[in-house]
Amino acid sequence: MSKEKLLFDQLQYLTTEQRNSASMDIDSRSTEEILVLINNEDKKVASAVETQIPYIAKAVEIIVGAFQKDGRLIYVGAGTSGRLGVLDAVECPPTFGIEPEIIQGLIAGGEKAMFRAQEGAEDYEENGIRDINNKNIKEDDVVCGIAASLRTPYVIGAVRRAKQLGAHTLFVTTNTRSSFYLPEFSKLASAVDVAVCSEVGPEIIMGSTRMKSGTAQKLVLNMITTTVMIRLGKVYENMMIDLQMTNLKLRERAKRIVMIITGVSYDEATDSLTKSNFYVKTSLVMIKAGVSLEEARLRLIKSNGFVRAAIEGK
Repeated sequence: MSKEKLLFDQLQYLTTEQRNSASMDIDSRSTEEILVLINNEDKKVASAVETQIPYIAKAVEIIVGAFQKDGRLIYVGAGTSGRLGVLDAVECPPTFGIEPEIIQGLIAGGEKAMFRAQEGAEDYEENGIRDINNKNIKEDDVVCGIAASLRTPYVIGAVRRAKQLGAHTLFVTTNTRSSFYLPEFSKLASAVDVAVCSEVGPEIIMGSTRMKSGTAQKLVLNMITTTVMIRLGKVYENMMIDLQMTNLKLRERAKRIVMIITGVSYDEATDSLTKSNFYVKTSLVMIKAGVSLEEARLRLIKSNGFVRAAIEGK
């Protein structure tokens, strides 16, 4: 069987490649009717993701364990999926104060594919294998493939290579879990530790997986990294406390966070943050526990960076 015919047969069975019965006449609808149709389909996404929470939880535990051993999270995707992985990776450092190397995104076609589609870049497993090899993957790393269609060769090659190198592997898709049991995906299934399969159903426009599938993937990635960061002590109550002070907005946000949590004035928050070199965690412990800068730092070391435990002296 030719490569082209194999791909054609695969697409016939994938739910993301089916026609949506609700939008068969969308081309004859009014503007408002089209928007209502799209919105109605979007409403299904959160429910589809909800069914995957047990699997998302397993993925979070794997990543937390990896980060505690100085491992990394590497997203791998093509097109919309790849861009979403890169987006999540680049947003985590300023939000949670981590180094950029800890969460990274690989996209088929390289950086230029972020801004202009690189057609054909995703069609070769060897491209994914090469990019993973270039990352010097270790056993404590986690490689997360993202592919709405499940079948993207670039992503499959990367995930399988990562598993060969001993890394933990995840897969985020919007096709059915049963798709992993199709003969053509058996090698991928055996290479994936945890799969998140949010079954969003056919797109409003057949095959346009930047829509519901993209939304589902964004939700899942948000859930994964946000929960990981909470589990690692990057949040106190429901506030970000490990921001990187890379601009004026973030410095002022840091002052507001300290003021809200501790009840001190603007000037007192500024003074405390200045003393702690604008390290929000240290300022919070200093004020809430009524201790010196040095004592606050020692408490945070003892608590592995968890502010609540540091304040309580645990």
